[in-house]
Amino acid sequence: QVQLVESGGGLVQAGGSLRLSCAASGSIFTIKAMGWYRQASGKQRELVAVITNGGSTNYADSVKGRFTISRDNAKNTVYLQMNSLKPEDTAVYYCNGARYGTLNDYWGRGTQVTVSS
Repeated sequence: QVQLVESGGGLVQAGGSLRLSCAASGSIFTIKAMGWYRQASGKQRELVAVITNGGSTNYADSVKGRFTISRDNAKNTVYLQMNSLKPEDTAVYYCNGARYGTLNDYWGRGTQVTVSS
C-alpha cells in the first residue's frame, strides 16, 4: 500500500508561481510512474504532467513551458513547479502513482490551487 499526500496549494495572482509537493510513503517500489492531475469545478479530471522511474517527463499542452515536474528520490517526493499561472489553472491538483501490474492507481486527496485575475 502507498499513501500520497499533496501540499503547497493556495491562492495566487495570475502570473505568479506555486510549487506543489507530493510525499509518498509505504511500498514505493510498486510505483512505475508518478504524475499530477487536476480537476476544475464542473470539469473532468485531466492529466497535467508525468514523470517515469527512468526520469522522462510528459506535459499537457496547456501547461508545457510553464510547469515542471521533478522528483527527489531520497525524500520519496514529487514536485510540480507552476510558473506563469493563469486563472484557467484553477483546480484541485491530485498526485497520482501508476502501479506495476495493475491499472488501479494510487491517488492523493488533492490540494486546491486558485489563480485570481
